Amino acid sequence: MNVKEYIQSWADSYKKDLTENIMPFWMEHGWDRENGGVYTCVNRDGSLMDSTKSVWFQGRFAFICAFAYNNVEKNQMWLDAAKSTLEFIEKHCFDEKGHMYFSVTADGQPLRKRRYVFSETFASIAMSEYALATGDQHWAQRALQIFEDIQRFLNTPGFLPEKFEPNVQLQSHSIIMILINVGSCIRKVVNDPKLTAQIDESIAKLKKYFIHPEFKCLLETVGMNGEFVNTNMTRTINPGHCIETVWFIMEEAKLRGWDKDMLDMALTIFNWSWDWGWDKEYGGIINFRDCLNLPSQDYSQDMKFWWPQCETIIASLYAYLATGDEKYLYRHERISEWTYAHFPDPEYGEWYGYLHRDGTVAQPAKGNLFKGPFHIPRMMIKSYMLCQEILKKLEEK
Repeated sequence: MNVKEYIQSWADSYKKDLTENIMPFWMEHGWDRENGGVYTCVNRDGSLMDSTKSVWFQGRFAFICAFAYNNVEKNQMWLDAAKSTLEFIEKHCFDEKGHMYFSVTADGQPLRKRRYVFSETFASIAMSEYALATGDQHWAQRALQIFEDIQRFLNTPGFLPEKFEPNVQLQSHSIIMILINVGSCIRKVVNDPKLTAQIDESIAKLKKYFIHPEFKCLLETVGMNGEFVNTNMTRTINPGHCIETVWFIMEEAKLRGWDKDMLDMALTIFNWSWDWGWDKEYGGIINFRDCLNLPSQDYSQDMKFWWPQCETIIASLYAYLATGDEKYLYRHERISEWTYAHFPDPEYGEWYGYLHRDGTVAQPAKGNLFKGPFHIPRMMIKSYMLCQEILKKLEEK
């Protein structure tokens, strides 16, 4: 393999796919120019199936538009879409306590609220990325304010309804890992020590509580002291989620001059998660595994979703940039070949989201309240950036 040619070809592919396929699809079929914000419940051809708006995706879409503008192409339409969506968020997506809804109507009437703060995490990274694009400090400060609200909501007993009865004491990987990325994004525009403190705290918690060498995995749910709990739910390994965490940690390690402890931790999780997740029979990253190799209880356990493949593409490039070890380039080649052979829709554009284990399409819609313009374009933007860094490093050798 000629590494330079390989990386350059993928850099070109990511940029072309993003600018000529993914972003145009969502600009045409998703962006609501009448009310502001974005629709994501669209069929294979982009036609609207449901005008319900995912509040997660208002933030995610605004982030992607600004992130693409900042790192791939200065497309004014993308920036206009980001602004329109941020204004929709501010006008319609918060309750009187500053807690965000999960879904709203097309014109912003509230429909549902959940006991999480993921809507807030995506709104805050969108605002910080837009501030980076425009220099508008209002949005930078608003991002920090929402971050502070997230911490307050999480640390105020009773503010967020509990998932279980009081005698069940568990902690979850998901909010801990996402706050690494939130802190990293906001820190680009606001120099506040609480952001780095949150990143340090999250990484320390993952290391202390969630990494279980006895199973060679990072668990999704553990006891309050990190103890392994032997139930169907708490034996779950989510390889894609673990691999997304990997590149969040590698990003922080890189910012700290490739901090060895952080990098070693990330690579260990990546190696374990690849071994658990890569489907040796059909290819691709599988949804769920059980750490004791018992049957997974989740109904979608053996399916192939779009987003774990995207996170694995990013992590493999990041690991190669960090180490120069060609085994990570080999992983990139394996996951990329499988992903691009099965997910893109050559007729209508964009990607399918839900495949059966063998790679056949389970359902052809391009979006819903959980799939939309986020993981796929983020992968293309981030991978394009990583390819540029790898090429620069190769030139310096």
